[in-house]
Amino acid sequence: MGLMTSVLLFSSMMPSETSESVSYDQFLDDMAAGAVTEVLIDNQTGRIDFVHTDGTGFTTTGPLELSADDRTLLAESDAAVEFNTPQPGILQTWLPLLLPVGLIILFFWWISRRAQGQMGSMMSIGRSRAKTYSSERPGTTFDDVAGYSGVKQEIREVVDFLKAPERFAEIGARVPKGILLVGPPGTGKTLIARAVAGEAGVPFLSVTGSDFMEMFVGVGASRVRDLFESARKMGKAIIFIDEIDSVGRKRGAGLGGGHDEREQTLNQMLSEMDGFESSEGIVMLAATNRPDILDPALLRPGRFDRQVIVPLPELEDRREILTVHVKGKRMADDVDLSLVARGTPGMSGADLSNLVNEAALVAVREGEDTVHAEHFEVARDRILMGQKRESMALTDAEKEAIAYHEAGHALCATVLPTADPLHKVTIIPSGMALGVTMQLPEEERHLYRQDYLEDTLVVRMGGRIAEQMVFGVFSTGASNDLVGATELARKMVREWGMSERLGPMAWDGQNHVFLGSDLMTSRDYSDETARVIDEEVQRILSDQEARCRDLLAEHRYALDLIARALLEHETIDGAEVARLVALAGSGPIDRSPDHEDAVPEDADRNPSAPVGDHSAVD
Repeated sequence: MGLMTSVLLFSSMMPSETSESVSYDQFLDDMAAGAVTEVLIDNQTGRIDFVHTDGTGFTTTGPLELSADDRTLLAESDAAVEFNTPQPGILQTWLPLLLPVGLIILFFWWISRRAQGQMGSMMSIGRSRAKTYSSERPGTTFDDVAGYSGVKQEIREVVDFLKAPERFAEIGARVPKGILLVGPPGTGKTLIARAVAGEAGVPFLSVTGSDFMEMFVGVGASRVRDLFESARKMGKAIIFIDEIDSVGRKRGAGLGGGHDEREQTLNQMLSEMDGFESSEGIVMLAATNRPDILDPALLRPGRFDRQVIVPLPELEDRREILTVHVKGKRMADDVDLSLVARGTPGMSGADLSNLVNEAALVAVREGEDTVHAEHFEVARDRILMGQKRESMALTDAEKEAIAYHEAGHALCATVLPTADPLHKVTIIPSGMALGVTMQLPEEERHLYRQDYLEDTLVVRMGGRIAEQMVFGVFSTGASNDLVGATELARKMVREWGMSERLGPMAWDGQNHVFLGSDLMTSRDYSDETARVIDEEVQRILSDQEARCRDLLAEHRYALDLIARALLEHETIDGAEVARLVALAGSGPIDRSPDHEDAVPEDADRNPSAPVGDHSAVD
């Protein structure tokens, strides 16, 4: 900026070129001819300005030191000759000196501003980083949350309290000061919290648990104080802390004891929540998918009084969620969202959103302008089983082994009475698996009977036993099956009391080392009991392996038919497998409710339960 000013000043002080320029020789000739009346000579630059007898002005440049002849010519002429030595002005004298000084001053001013900004950041490090959404922009309401009618009904009390607190005060009711949203990832806990603020029409302060943590001790506690102070100034407000487990873990737990900064932050949060009055109109919401690691003081009445479970969506909820996510996308007439919802058990709202988007991507790749039902099928298979690796080169012997392996899984899933129905089976490598047998439940289940778990173990063993029966040797293809089967059998013995030898006893199978639960306490059962547990796990696996062997031996012809069909078509569905089993002479076991081995209608199926993911087996 200073440089531009200097340039403008210098340019304004330079003489303007308003006269015609001629050569110095022409000037001398005019002087000799007596055609010049006035002459002005600049002693510093040699510039000569002269005026003709007709009044026309001209300019030229001569030598700084005129020759004797030229001086004689000027002296003898009748023209008025003047020699001028111009004196520099104040700006011309001082500006070249002041410009560097000004630049140095400007540089130090900029450094000072930077230092002040950093100091301001240091001074504001203890301020809350919560994002505030005003009541004029609620944005999200319960209409934007598909499904979860029970959750919305339970949390609607908070909205009613914020809208009309006098109704609760008249009867003496106390609204919970804190509500903890608990559920698996992707179920929409944060969306529900936004909807509460949108319905109530009050300011919404959103912050994550990690925003309280900083490298400086005491910063987290300072940010908690600033957050609650900001909420009090608003009168009615909702404070939402996402992923509260990052700051609300149990104090004094873990390998190295407590974390001073985290514990100070948690202590300040507990103190601030106790300081709330019911008339203040401030409600605290928090979300986590790990409630088991939260500090008990955080969950006691008076702080987080209520826990609202946000589970994985049920069938009707999934249909409503799909309806929301297909808006703005071109759906073909053959797309039935009820069928899509029925075929996606265990998927969260985020998974369903990804499914719809993946189906749209498949439609684009295939050159379609609308999304068809087959695109949803391809998208679901890719999500559940992984990307197909059709270019993977397998030998004929490997393909045959994989075909019999998957045929063993498919046959067991088809003929066992309580196993989940077979959806499809393929020997095309997908994801990390060389082949996949996919089962889909007919309905969601929340209670698991022992016969169902035992049939699940038989299905897992089917691939390994089929390989051994046909080829006489085992292979590494059953590694994932064995891991899942062993884990399931151990839970049956340790957690679910399904061992007559041990009786009605259970021991927790989930030991979290980071909580310090196993470091300072001894094992709650003896070495002899541990030996019995191992023996019972081995017995269960051996018994179900024997069942699987007898089952495949009984249906050996059906096993060969299924394997040949897989080698020919690479992928077949559950109906085709059932047809091949019936063609072999012994059809699937009756699954009707009248059959004595059938599953009761009230036994819902929940694929997220800890029986292992056997929708994709090696």
